[in-house]
Amino acid sequence: MIEDSSERDLAGVLIARERLPALEWPTLLLIVIAYGGWLVVTRAYGHWPLYFVAPLGVVLVTLHSSLQHEILHGHPTRWAGVNRLLAIVPLSLWLPYARYQQLHLKHHHDDRLTDPIDDPETYYWTPDDWAELGAFPHTMLRLEQTLAGRLLIGSFWRIGMFLHHEFEGLRRNEPGLRAIWFEHLLWCIPVVAWLKLACGMPLWIYVLTMAIPARGMVLIRAYAEHRARPAVRQRIAIVEKSWLLGPLFLFNNLHSLHHEKPGLPWYQYNARYRRERERLIAENGGLLYVTYFEVARRYLFRPHDVLLHPTGRVPKG
Repeated sequence: MIEDSSERDLAGVLIARERLPALEWPTLLLIVIAYGGWLVVTRAYGHWPLYFVAPLGVVLVTLHSSLQHEILHGHPTRWAGVNRLLAIVPLSLWLPYARYQQLHLKHHHDDRLTDPIDDPETYYWTPDDWAELGAFPHTMLRLEQTLAGRLLIGSFWRIGMFLHHEFEGLRRNEPGLRAIWFEHLLWCIPVVAWLKLACGMPLWIYVLTMAIPARGMVLIRAYAEHRARPAVRQRIAIVEKSWLLGPLFLFNNLHSLHHEKPGLPWYQYNARYRRERERLIAENGGLLYVTYFEVARRYLFRPHDVLLHPTGRVPKG
């Protein structure tokens, strides 16, 4: 079933790609803005106040993360090698683009969505894995089930968990992982050199005031995206009318549409959503939020969901 789902996802990307121009200028312009803006803002460190530089840096690193997501789905050109070069510079420092691409495309095996083992982006646990965790991980995971917890500790906790799992994979010599990380570390050199030599910015300031908060912004988007339900389409949420964070997320807040059309470019989302809104909401069982303010109102200090998957695992058909 996973192989069939993968083929469908790839087919969806290729079909969308054929209908698009060879060069998607809106996306290319955003890439120039993201990298150019990042260079300007980081270079301004020491000349502009940090309380001005840091928020701009957070926005730009978040936009870059959204662009990486856009690019791994086959944009903005017809040439995979060119797309890869446009995305691979690690402004976040901690996440190798090739690894993100690998894991995120696995997340798009929609039949396995929310599965604690098969879905790399799930927040659910199996009873056995949960039982193996200690008291401290239990506490941290419960805290970050609220939006406030996800914002305050989620970035540190999730980055730490990711790096821990990657270290274990490197120790086991998981196929291809060492090559991914070696390439990633090479690409980190020019980023760190720019920050240290050209900008005079201590690395800890960049990490704590820009890279980690940018991860927090992405966690806002991911917080309520999925919920364990029997029907596949009912596992995928929609956050509509988000005119503040939606553009920063390249409208991936319309998440049901993204999973249905993973190759659709960001600048076509709103028109397509308006045409197909009623059907999408009917198919996802009304899993709908009106802006992220509604998400915050409902879940700022209350858990969004349970930690244990309701059925232990997603049943395989």
